[in-house]
Amino acid sequence: MPAFLACLFEVIVPTNPPFWSAGSHAARRPYLLARGRITGALRAWFAKHDFLEVETAALQVSPGNETHLHAFATDLIGPGGERRGLYLRTSPEFTCKKLLAAGERRIVDFARVFRNRERGALHHPEFTMLEWYRANEPYETLMNDCAALLAETARAAGAKEFKFRDKTVDPFAAPSRLTVAEAFARHASVDLLATVSKGSGDRAALAAQAGNAGVTVADDDTWGDIFSRILAERVDPHLGIDRATILYEYPLPFAALARAKPGNDKVAERFELYVCGVELANAFGELSDVGEQRARFEAAMAEKERIHGERYPLDEDLLSALGQMPQASGIALGFDRLVMLATGAKHIEQVIWTPVIEP
Repeated sequence: MPAFLACLFEVIVPTNPPFWSAGSHAARRPYLLARGRITGALRAWFAKHDFLEVETAALQVSPGNETHLHAFATDLIGPGGERRGLYLRTSPEFTCKKLLAAGERRIVDFARVFRNRERGALHHPEFTMLEWYRANEPYETLMNDCAALLAETARAAGAKEFKFRDKTVDPFAAPSRLTVAEAFARHASVDLLATVSKGSGDRAALAAQAGNAGVTVADDDTWGDIFSRILAERVDPHLGIDRATILYEYPLPFAALARAKPGNDKVAERFELYVCGVELANAFGELSDVGEQRARFEAAMAEKERIHGERYPLDEDLLSALGQMPQASGIALGFDRLVMLATGAKHIEQVIWTPVIEP
């Protein structure tokens, strides 16, 4: 992982007694009770809006095909002793999309997910990802969902504001909406889209602008590395202050599993939700072009192998399902982070019932 990304995973492990000690549990219990109320309120909201809650499998052929996500690997051992390599999912996305292909239209999953090499104030190796999908509905609808869920969460927690470190947000205020290009221009004086052409990025052009913005660029940084560094150093600190921010229309080279915006080959239907400077959710107008998705997966795994010396298999079953999946929008929200913001917790382990104990 590039140094600038590694620094984002701030290692802050509590030095308090273990979670099962009476004093530690008593201190955390108010946060945990609030977590229960928030869970109930959000489940009620989704049910009211005709979502079906699903439970998807944690064991997967592929844990996800993103360059900088690291999975837990295991073996499935058959009755005859035969072995098959599997992974704990980093997201329920692949299985949820298979359910959309099967005919479900509005689904939600409070999913336990697993990510290796992540530990800090906002990161835990096992956490809850709240994901929901809307078939045949535009991804802008998810922006409205986010605003509604922030307010529902605040009411359930009895919170008038969300807090993290020195930042606060009014959860009842409509989130501001800002394109990525607007944010780069406003906070870094970078003309981002001038460095994008037909889905690829011009590294030299972006590197020159990054240097003018005072952002250091390493010789081996890719266009994506430079984009991420500018975002982290110059843009992120300004997002989700006073009110939530929806940062949308990511450049196509950073589209991941999102489809291109109709009529525009430079940006994708992707947005992220920021609250108190914390990245809280990531949403897509879902890509359903099988050939394009395969190409993106293969490119990401080639980059993963180059940087980290490993790659994950492609889920051929998912690629088959994408060919049958209707147009859809989907979003992944860090539920533990949401509880932190609503309760004022300073560390993710304060809002998790049984945190993973350090060796």
